[in-house]
Amino acid sequence: MSEFDEFDQQGSVPNRDTGSIISHAFEMYKGVFLYAVVAMIVYIIGGLIIQSISGFNSTAVMEEMRDSGGDFSSFSYWNAPGFSLYLTLSGLLGILLAPLYVGLIYIVNKYNTKNAIEFSDLFIGYRQNFVNILIYSIISGLISSVALSICFFPFFFVYPLLLLGYPILLFENASATEALGKSFNIAKENYGTFLGTTIVGLLISVAGIVLCGIGIILTLPFIMVVMYSAYCAFLGKPRQIVFK
Repeated sequence: MSEFDEFDQQGSVPNRDTGSIISHAFEMYKGVFLYAVVAMIVYIIGGLIIQSISGFNSTAVMEEMRDSGGDFSSFSYWNAPGFSLYLTLSGLLGILLAPLYVGLIYIVNKYNTKNAIEFSDLFIGYRQNFVNILIYSIISGLISSVALSICFFPFFFVYPLLLLGYPILLFENASATEALGKSFNIAKENYGTFLGTTIVGLLISVAGIVLCGIGIILTLPFIMVVMYSAYCAFLGKPRQIVFK
């Protein structure tokens, strides 16, 4: 069972603009960098296991695309052996690891409020509001998938509405629908800031692919820290969760 510490604590809060939120996220990320890498390594190991189980070989697919000479008219991911199973298992992995990302947000808050961080903090999402985190992960994943299936760009316009969901689930112990509704309403009223913050945050998160493929391990978790900084900007610094 968890409660919130009632006394005020130290910690920084960014202004309600994109530049301030991203700068705050950078400062926080530098302090929790190693925990973010651990979370990504867990995700990558899970992905490799899934690839082994499904029989889908992403390396072979990339080589086939490269050898096509730019003619992708006859190429289809769906025809690749094991891709359907790989896609299904990857989606399940993403849902099951959502509490791990929530744990990273919790660690960021402990760093911001000058509280001692323990490795077990990374797994708090499996103890705190676990079911609602999973439900929210499914709902937000479906919304994002629909946006991506329509066209790549709509995803950037939809994702800002989901930006505060995970911090609300953690710090307010809200239900999945409450988190979705509150995140939507706050982002809708401040959409320009949320859109700018999301675009910059996502671009930085995927920068590791551009700079060096393995670099994605170092950059991808950044968007989770952006979620925390945006929460601080619009809802205030969270009080520390304590377990009784």
